[in-house]
Amino acid sequence: MKLPRRRFLHLAAGAAALPALSRIARAQTYPSRPVRWVVPFPPGGVTDIVARLISQWLSERLGQPFVIENRPGAGGNIGAETVVKAAPDGYTLYLSSSPNAISATLYDNLNFNFIRDIAPVASISISPLVMEVNPSVPAKTVPEFVAYAKANSGKLNMASNGNGTTSHLAGELFKMMTGINMLHVPYRGAAPALTDLIGGQVQVMFDVMASSIEHIRAGKLRALAVTTATRSEALPDVPNVGEFLPGFEASAWQGVGVPKNTPTEIVDRLNKEMNAALADPKIKARLADLGSSVFSSSPADFGRFIAAETEKWGKVIRTANIKPE
Repeated sequence: MKLPRRRFLHLAAGAAALPALSRIARAQTYPSRPVRWVVPFPPGGVTDIVARLISQWLSERLGQPFVIENRPGAGGNIGAETVVKAAPDGYTLYLSSSPNAISATLYDNLNFNFIRDIAPVASISISPLVMEVNPSVPAKTVPEFVAYAKANSGKLNMASNGNGTTSHLAGELFKMMTGINMLHVPYRGAAPALTDLIGGQVQVMFDVMASSIEHIRAGKLRALAVTTATRSEALPDVPNVGEFLPGFEASAWQGVGVPKNTPTEIVDRLNKEMNAALADPKIKARLADLGSSVFSSSPADFGRFIAAETEKWGKVIRTANIKPE
């Protein structure tokens, strides 16, 4: 039977609209069950705290549990691979962070490509590292430190949280841009590195704000500068390195990713809800307590940011010939 032209066009238009309606319905009903959020670091650290803060907000907002699953190891790569292999249905999230941009070059045998296999959803927070010295170091400013380091070439020890960490690479970038020579001393985490920095066994360190700020306030360490492009609200009187060394920037950041091919409408829904969480004054205040600032973005902007970070740290790793531990 041949349908009248008007009836045919009506049915065709209705059929074309079905996928769009299906996508809208899927976004409106998401989430309909608990969501797993993989955090690639142990419980209790800043990254884990940030994830739990946002997950609680999302659970209350969306009426389904956002359950944190800690999968530490290999600079975040074990957790990332877990998510890469997960179903792209919006029910497995990944806590993306600055180590992912480093690992892309640091490890040459990964079973995944982070930029290709993890779709960006939203950035959450960004925080500076602090360039800090033992009080016995006579330098009070970044230029004074550079002059002191050049006068004592090879004699200063630079601590880090470990080989290939953000702390390490920030120091290597500083060395590259200033031409100074310091011995890198890697530790297994911030706590032992700070112990030796306070004790004077090492002289300088680039550390995340959260673990160092109380030592700075107590006078056990001297902050010379923060490493983000602007000054930090937590240490407003401390300049940023870029004021003396134009172009220098290093930061610790967190965000959310999902397996590639996760439906766009779910990614957009998650982005909308994440950004709503970041607009909450209570969330902002808690992030500030951790030495972090709100860092909100669209999925596309977050993807471009990750790509730029990956390129920047890749150059530092290759130039300094850094290898994983």
